[in-house]
Amino acid sequence: MRIGYKLAAEAFGPNELIRQAVLAEQAGFDFVEMSDHYHPWLDVQGHSCFAWTALGAIAAKTDRIGLATGVTCPIVRYHPAIIAQAAATLALVSGNRFTLGVGSGERLNEHVVGPGFPETVPGRHERLREALEIIRLLWRGGYRSYEGKHFTLADAQVFDLPEQPPVIAVAAAGPKAARIAAELGDGLFATEPKSEIISTYHEAGGAGPKYGEMPVSWAPDERAAAQAALATSRWALTGWKVMSELPNPANFEAATTMVREEDITAAMPCGPDPERYLETARAYRDAGFDHLVLLNNGPDPDGFFDFFRRELAEPLRDLAPAMAG
Repeated sequence: MRIGYKLAAEAFGPNELIRQAVLAEQAGFDFVEMSDHYHPWLDVQGHSCFAWTALGAIAAKTDRIGLATGVTCPIVRYHPAIIAQAAATLALVSGNRFTLGVGSGERLNEHVVGPGFPETVPGRHERLREALEIIRLLWRGGYRSYEGKHFTLADAQVFDLPEQPPVIAVAAAGPKAARIAAELGDGLFATEPKSEIISTYHEAGGAGPKYGEMPVSWAPDERAAAQAALATSRWALTGWKVMSELPNPANFEAATTMVREEDITAAMPCGPDPERYLETARAYRDAGFDHLVLLNNGPDPDGFFDFFRRELAEPLRDLAPAMAG
């Protein structure tokens, strides 16, 4: 099992995220993954930097750790040609350590520009398919044009390309997106340990890495960990259908007023007991994931890195991924 650390760009400023990435490398994580948002989920989080600038700085300050977006939406706020160029550049400056995680996005971030966020999921998937086609077309080199239902590309070339294009991991919350990941991506990204997403991905021909994001909250005692997650991360309990549709942090504030501390402890490992973390990790392993991303919602990142190094790194890495099929 490959183990990653989620750089929560909604919860920390860019300089702190860079510092955490350096500590993650020192703690033994295999990769870091950064969210790419325009807004935080809740105003109390208070941050949302430009992910690509921070990732470039992280590439310069680290030596071996992998980098990934988790995930970028290349269909509204960005034109896919811009993402093709950005990802190629980051692959070069990181020494080919970069994975491009992409998805169909959330209204929270995409409504801020242009015509707004597409109203239907099929419409978002159509755009994601075209975006991936454009990115791959530009990564072939030379001047390229494209005429799709949603996007056009006019005589464009990405001049600085790595010898090996970045891996593209496509986010999926259900079977339709899992098929897109198999058909147009190199890997899969998901936020829940659903074996049906993995099986659909395999049935559609997918054979690449499978990233699972696992929320946790570390603190020296369980209640402090749960209270910290409740204050800043209760939005995660709303479910993807809500998370993809609400337009502003104020809406997530209203939608989560009834979330309780016990809901948090039921949803994620909280506190200092490593067995709770391993139990949750096994669910991702059993579902078929081979890359596990830890999203720490606790109040003390440095304490979490120490906890990971002492208690989690070895047993997590020893989790043998389930066989594909």
